Amino acid sequence: MDLDPTPRSRDIRLRARADRVIPAGMYGHQAASQLGDGYPQFFRGGSGAIIVDVDGREYVDLMCSWGPVILGHRDPAVEAAAAEQRMLGDCLNGPSEQLVLLAEKLVDTIVDADWAMMAKNGTDATTACVTIARQHTGRGLILVARGCYHGAAPWCTPIHNGTLPTDRAGVRYFDYNDVVDFDRAVTEAREDLAGVLLLPFRHVEGEDQELVDGGFARHVREVCDASDALLMLDDVRCGFRLAHGGSWESLGVRVDLSAWSKAIANGYPLAAVTGTDAVREAATKVFLTGSFWMNAVPMAASIATLDRLTAIDGVSIMARAGARLREGLLAQAGAAGLSVRYTGPDALPYMTFVGDSHRQMLHAFATEAVQNGVYLHPRHNWFMSCALDDAAVDQALIGTEPAFAVVAKQFGTTPTV
Repeated sequence: MDLDPTPRSRDIRLRARADRVIPAGMYGHQAASQLGDGYPQFFRGGSGAIIVDVDGREYVDLMCSWGPVILGHRDPAVEAAAAEQRMLGDCLNGPSEQLVLLAEKLVDTIVDADWAMMAKNGTDATTACVTIARQHTGRGLILVARGCYHGAAPWCTPIHNGTLPTDRAGVRYFDYNDVVDFDRAVTEAREDLAGVLLLPFRHVEGEDQELVDGGFARHVREVCDASDALLMLDDVRCGFRLAHGGSWESLGVRVDLSAWSKAIANGYPLAAVTGTDAVREAATKVFLTGSFWMNAVPMAASIATLDRLTAIDGVSIMARAGARLREGLLAQAGAAGLSVRYTGPDALPYMTFVGDSHRQMLHAFATEAVQNGVYLHPRHNWFMSCALDDAAVDQALIGTEPAFAVVAKQFGTTPTV
């Protein structure tokens, strides 16, 4: 590759140029300035399970573009479908037939879906769910689990700078998996409860992940039924990685509305809201639109993505890759004399070090892993893709082993558990 002689020189120059024309040089959750010095900010491309930064350095991708890439970068079937539609048109005066084809595909695939509407990103989808719930019930209050992320709109953003308290006036909070605290929030909402918005499992940045308790999920469903409120599932992050038909498919807990994005089109910008017939009329009454929501290319990519995931049983492939990674990392941690907690489902895992309350050990681990060609994140959960075959996972483990050694040397060992 045509590499500059100075490591990261292109990335450094791009950062300097960005500082002059972009506030802080970069914004949002992809700002590398929030991470260790070894993290690249700018990337050249990717293929399969590998991403390449602008200086030509390769990494096994355990973040999958923060979730959207589920089949692997530049999956041939998805790219072919997108290219075919691009030759016909993308942003037109109305939708292409891909809108109908995709809606049919989603209804056929998702167990709780009788209809589907498209948008562009996860915040669009969760906000649409909340809007439809309020229209359907004629009520105002939405219950969400404390600390859980549902997007970057003023009503749900975790960073309140630039927002008003009134932006969140229609939201109330409870502790995830806590029936008693949930019932308290329901009681306080009284007759104004429009709905409950839940993550499939609790994935809060920087914290150990917490799988949903089936009894809790069933209790929420029963309370919503008794209160004539809607149960909404935010499947933006987890959708199609845990089950083909929705992340709670195996629980048997049905939901009224679901929000989708990230992996829905293998990296092409798209989101969706799906719902049951009971709330179909409410969905026709609210005004939901966006200049690029009907673009045809992402919809063609989504159809190809969903077809491919079904054909190869992508859920099983990602579970296998995640299990292999988990077993390898736990073995490496034990060999280094370090105690870790490995939480969440195998397809969306997260690891922390015992006693590492400020995540200093995890930051050191992640920074060293990146230096050794493994791209993961110290605070955000990781993602498996269908491109992570045994060889790619083994390559990642080659890069993580010295990272554990660095942590042990810098912070000392802990009793293994």
